[in-house]
Amino acid sequence: DAIDKLIAAKSVISKTDLVRSPVAIAVRAGAARPDIGSEAALRSTVLSARTIGYSTGPSGVALTKLFERWGIAETVRSRIVQAPAGVPVGQLVASGEVELGFQQLSELMHLPGIEVLGNMPPGTEIVTTFSAGLCAASVRPEAVRALLAFMQSPATADAKRRHGMEPAST
Repeated sequence: DAIDKLIAAKSVISKTDLVRSPVAIAVRAGAARPDIGSEAALRSTVLSARTIGYSTGPSGVALTKLFERWGIAETVRSRIVQAPAGVPVGQLVASGEVELGFQQLSELMHLPGIEVLGNMPPGTEIVTTFSAGLCAASVRPEAVRALLAFMQSPATADAKRRHGMEPAST
């Protein structure tokens, strides 16, 4: 909602949604691959994990709300490790510091030492939409609009998908 707040403050005059980035789940390379195929299976996997890693930001907040909705927040609280800002959750998974890691697929998919189990199952999905804004003080607003139009165009869809994201709907 950061861009929306800037629009309300009249610092930004428009918002363009660019990509949708789903949260995925990872384990250390070579570790057992727990079942995450359904909401019930994921809940059971979370409950049995020795440690659970997640990132700072909106996806981490959404994950803790999911644990609250499941009624397990207190049960798993002592096993949760929040990755420090700038440290990928996958790095904590690869080092063995956490057994089960949650972060955007785009942040996990290219890291060595981990296996991505997949995105969160139906009913538990956490998806962040990344957007760009045209600043009110921009001295080249038409250039910004052209760049954002290109970044939103079908020509960029394959690159977005190669990096674990989906084009945002226009």
